[in-house]
Amino acid sequence: MRCRNQKEQLRCRNKDAAADVTAMGIIARQSLRGTIATYTGVAIGFVTTFFVLTRFLTAEEIGLARVLIDSATLLVGLAQLGSMSSIIRFFPYFKSKDNHNHHGFFFWTLVIPLAGFVLFSVVFLLCRTPIEQWFGEKSPLFVDYYYFVLPLAFFMLYEAVFEGNANVLMRIVVPRAVREVGVRLGLLVSYLLYAFRWLSMDGFVVALCVTYALASLINIVYVCRIGQLRFVPDMHFLRDNRPLVRSYLRYMSFLVLSALASVFAPMLSSFFVTAKMGLNYTGIFAIATYMAVMVSIPYRSLTAIASPQLASALKEHNLTDAEHLMQQVTNSMLLVGSLIFLLIWVNIDLIFHILPNGETYVAAKQTVFVLGLAQLLMATVQVSVAALTYGAYYGLTLVFSLVLTLSAILLNNYLIPIYGMDGSAWSNLLSYICYSVLITGVVVGKMRLSPFCKTEMKTLVLLVSVLVINFLLVRFLPIGQVWVSSIVRSVVLIGGFCFIAYKGQLSVEINALLHSLFIRRH
Repeated sequence: MRCRNQKEQLRCRNKDAAADVTAMGIIARQSLRGTIATYTGVAIGFVTTFFVLTRFLTAEEIGLARVLIDSATLLVGLAQLGSMSSIIRFFPYFKSKDNHNHHGFFFWTLVIPLAGFVLFSVVFLLCRTPIEQWFGEKSPLFVDYYYFVLPLAFFMLYEAVFEGNANVLMRIVVPRAVREVGVRLGLLVSYLLYAFRWLSMDGFVVALCVTYALASLINIVYVCRIGQLRFVPDMHFLRDNRPLVRSYLRYMSFLVLSALASVFAPMLSSFFVTAKMGLNYTGIFAIATYMAVMVSIPYRSLTAIASPQLASALKEHNLTDAEHLMQQVTNSMLLVGSLIFLLIWVNIDLIFHILPNGETYVAAKQTVFVLGLAQLLMATVQVSVAALTYGAYYGLTLVFSLVLTLSAILLNNYLIPIYGMDGSAWSNLLSYICYSVLITGVVVGKMRLSPFCKTEMKTLVLLVSVLVINFLLVRFLPIGQVWVSSIVRSVVLIGGFCFIAYKGQLSVEINALLHSLFIRRH
């Protein structure tokens, strides 16, 4: 509605400002709580990884658990048939304040993934022979437990589906806690039971499946208790909105094809290392990957709650709000991700020093560095990927995903025989660089949205400066004791990074959040 006079203009501006504050307040609160849940899970995962897995399990056993979960994750990504992105993109079209059924929207979020699971399970079973030939020589243990991927994937699928339903209702905390805390606790218990031989290897693999089954059940109960879900189809709404249905089907078909590439790409490194080097190296690579993945953890909370807001802004063609939100998320993610990356890399020698059997896993030191950079890049551009997915040019995600996957396949196949695990890490980074350039080019050039501002360049300069100083200190001013060296460099470098970031206001949103937390305590 157009504001005709000065008072109405002022009223409209105040109303829009209040709406922005409310939206960003929801994002900030939910993101903060989600991040707390996530890092609680990280703490559990840290204990599991560094004090249970590496102490009680062999690298081969760690590798088996990793490749089973990665295989199930791949199957889930395909079976979703693009439903996770579709939920966020199309919920605003179905959403109704007067109709708690939301025109049967949530019914389709259950049926479509089920159809996808049946379809790709058949494909998975038919691929048994070629997969056995590829993995059989170096990793026969994975072939022995091949069929367990199916139940594991089914439970992971519906855990994700109900988490996605909660996300569009702005309820990310409990499902996030289930995934990050509940699942990790279940995995920890499974590892301990196997470590003390209360479970056989068969029982251990079954315990992995049971963990995800319980997580899925908890999410189902929680989402049903929210009170806004009715799993009943509304055929009248679909008949009256046939263009919307056609748009949904067209969008889903693109995402299905895109998933064949984009979902496969992140798992390629694990599969290639398993096939070409064996499960022993897969276990070492899994430990390096776990360290690197911590860099990108904040984006999970940020994008989970910001994506519905971004989808709504693009639906209303509100490019100003969409761009502002993208810049906030990108800037915050780059700053927080850089801090986590520095925390890991400055203390990498200490990490391997305290790691049980650390002499086995220290071979992955450079792998951690390269994978960490890849995770930082991926997390920083993730909101641009979301904008492209929810915008008019979503079809290009298929092309870019194919480029990502093909480049990852070629690079892994070429670099692993030469550089081993480091080669796989470089394949990961180089593929994401190519993918990120293409995504950003379309978002900026075609959609007229800029996810970046001058602040990101300042953050990058600060990150590179700290890395260079750390290298010089380690190279030319070595301190004999690992503990003393890590503590001194952490205080100086990490403390300096935080001080400059705060004083330079590299993230106004993070500064404001810190101020609000400080005021509450005092």
